[in-house]
Amino acid sequence: MKMPFLRPAFTVLGLACAASLLPAAPNPTQPVPETLDLPTALTFALENNFSIRQAKEQIRQQEGVVLETTAARLPALSASGSYQRDARQIDQYGDSRYWRTGLNATQVLYAGGGITAGIRGQRLTLDAAILAFQSVIDNALLEVRTKFYTLLVDREKIKVQEQNVDLLKRQLQDVRSRYEAGTVSNFEVLRAEVALANAQPALITSRNDYRLAIEELRQALGFVTATEPNVTKVPDFVGTLEFFPVAYELRPALASARGKRPDLQRLYKLQAAAEQGVLARRAGYRPNLSLFGGYNWIKAPATESFSRAHDGVTVGIQSSWAVFDGRATSGRVAQAKSLLEQVKLSVAEAELTVDVDVRRAISTLQEANELAGASKKVIEQAEEAVRLANARFGAGTATQLDVLTAETELTTARLNQLQAYYSYNVAVANVRRAMGVTDEMK
Repeated sequence: MKMPFLRPAFTVLGLACAASLLPAAPNPTQPVPETLDLPTALTFALENNFSIRQAKEQIRQQEGVVLETTAARLPALSASGSYQRDARQIDQYGDSRYWRTGLNATQVLYAGGGITAGIRGQRLTLDAAILAFQSVIDNALLEVRTKFYTLLVDREKIKVQEQNVDLLKRQLQDVRSRYEAGTVSNFEVLRAEVALANAQPALITSRNDYRLAIEELRQALGFVTATEPNVTKVPDFVGTLEFFPVAYELRPALASARGKRPDLQRLYKLQAAAEQGVLARRAGYRPNLSLFGGYNWIKAPATESFSRAHDGVTVGIQSSWAVFDGRATSGRVAQAKSLLEQVKLSVAEAELTVDVDVRRAISTLQEANELAGASKKVIEQAEEAVRLANARFGAGTATQLDVLTAETELTTARLNQLQAYYSYNVAVANVRRAMGVTDEMK
């Protein structure tokens, strides 16, 4: 079932509704598509990633806790009944059977504020679970995006290595022709053959990296293929690694992270819930008051007939107050206060972690920007160096080693550019996640 409205850019309430409506167990097997681009992969992960599906269930679990806690505020209605049969020799009245039935209701009027605080605390915990769900979505989509970029760069590395092998093959053919013409020695042929042989392992490794990247992406997507036609089928992955320089200012980025990071907002909710927990424990110092009422049917003495039962209404108020409970309430309050302090420390630590995360992400992006920008010029220079080396070799003013060196440097430059573009795209995604900015799904 497609649920296109589920997007991380929606509000917390929208996420909660979506978590309740989405299916808990999607189709365990999926047909492999003919093509797969990044937006489609991100959308698929929203519905099938296992971490996201588990987070949805955690929200459902917390919704059940809230429902259970809220029940203490509502009236409780119960039906009861009992039947007893005694031996006649032990019954002084001569009756052998006793029965009693009733319908009773209770309503808490005052519980020292414990019920209200408990409900508020659980609702805040539910809000925290929803924010945790948002954080899981952000991390899962970042993982999918990174894995997709890894797949693209590994695919392009195969092309670069194939281009290198083709260049070396042409170089070998050219040297052999020159050897047959008597213009070069057998040593030059041997050197070209060794260079070609040395290029093969890199190509083999690149192809294996690409195959592994496909499997890692499939795992991040939660893509299960169990039917025979889909076991070996691989889609045509659509997309390229592009470089469009962007920059983020540190101060606005830090402010955005403090206000939008769901993992940090979750801790704020848990801190508020812990504060309510202290209030709930302090309710043990106060009395409680309840209203009760019921209607009961009791067997009349010296009769076995149900029609001759005594029946009537019971109404009353009851109260209890633990004047001294061995300091058990004090112990519970102390535990709640300690938990609150622990959460406050976690919040302070998380704020520091978020700040460092943003600074690190921006610094990495700055480095990626510089490397990607520099790689363009290096490629142009390396291509010109290969052209000149071949021209000089043809004119007899350069050695074959010069040509092989230039070709190797061109391959290295191309690989460095691919890695720089990959690092740049990943760095942009990491900065956005560090700032708490939702994935653009494109």
